[in-house]
Amino acid sequence: MSDHQNPKPTDNLPPPPSTNPPKISTATSSGPGAPHFPNPPDRTNPDVATLREQWRFAIKQYSKWYSHAWGTAILAGLSFYALGWIIKGGNPLPSFKHEEESDSKIASSNGVPEVKRS
Repeated sequence: MSDHQNPKPTDNLPPPPSTNPPKISTATSSGPGAPHFPNPPDRTNPDVATLREQWRFAIKQYSKWYSHAWGTAILAGLSFYALGWIIKGGNPLPSFKHEEESDSKIASSNGVPEVKRS
């Protein structure tokens, strides 16, 4: 009987990892050892039209994000209010109850006749 399993499967193993990490080149036109930035600053300031266009784009983006944030907050507030209404079976905010309603309920539960205020 022959064994079909190979006790040393060396052909399928990946090579062992290197003990030295790869070096990142930091040489730039400033000289060796200077830090390299992925987006280096411009050598000169852009012209006024480009700056104005970039500023308008930034304002549009900020306005869009700001309105989305407010819309999401309002939608979440309404959703939680509706969920509270469904769970409680009535108005979940006690501050919205009328004082007259709460006074009449307290008076009727104590057996005291209700007094009309004018």
